[in-house]
Amino acid sequence: MKTMKQVLVLLLLAAVVLQGCSSANKTQKGAAIGAGGGAVLGGIIGSLSGHVGVGAIIGAAVGGGAGAIIGHKMDKQAADIQKDLPNAKVERVGEGIVVEFSDKILFSINQYNLSPAAKASLDKLVAVLVKYPDTNIEIQGHTDNTGSAAYNLKLSQQRADAVKAYIVSNAIDASRLTSKGFGADSPQYSNDTKEGQAQNRNVQFVISANDKMKTDASKEAAKP
Repeated sequence: MKTMKQVLVLLLLAAVVLQGCSSANKTQKGAAIGAGGGAVLGGIIGSLSGHVGVGAIIGAAVGGGAGAIIGHKMDKQAADIQKDLPNAKVERVGEGIVVEFSDKILFSINQYNLSPAAKASLDKLVAVLVKYPDTNIEIQGHTDNTGSAAYNLKLSQQRADAVKAYIVSNAIDASRLTSKGFGADSPQYSNDTKEGQAQNRNVQFVISANDKMKTDASKEAAKP
């Protein structure tokens, strides 16, 4: 009960901040959250949205004028991803982007090798990432709930690593990428059905500004 009250209070706080700039666009609202919300609010929003890593995006936000500049750049990148991958689910969150393919980067049960269809989807994403070198990408591996927790954690890491290796082989600098497995702890779909379990055997992508983008945005924001 105490946790729920804290969640409600923090969400109300976020609403007040955004209500104060009701004419703000998504970029400006993202900057406001980054400046005023902090890691705690970011973590809660990430948890509530079901996307592991979203809290990290908001918690690490620059905020202010620099955050608005970063948000504008992310708006453009998100639009390009959506244009090139029309079936993908592309969400702008704070100063970052969460990408999930509608046709999914899926894996067979107990497998982590990439199918031709998965590679084709990744090729489209890589084409956009090449155009925006000043971002970091977290590759998040997931599994369904079959098998032990330890096994699923290892398998999800292998899936994330397989995607990372493929992306690196296609001209994306490895220093931009991190891969992390979450096992069955953060399902996006219900594991109560076979279809839902299949949907959960996938990877997702969290895109955020790297240090260079943050530095450049801060310099630009400081200009008179």
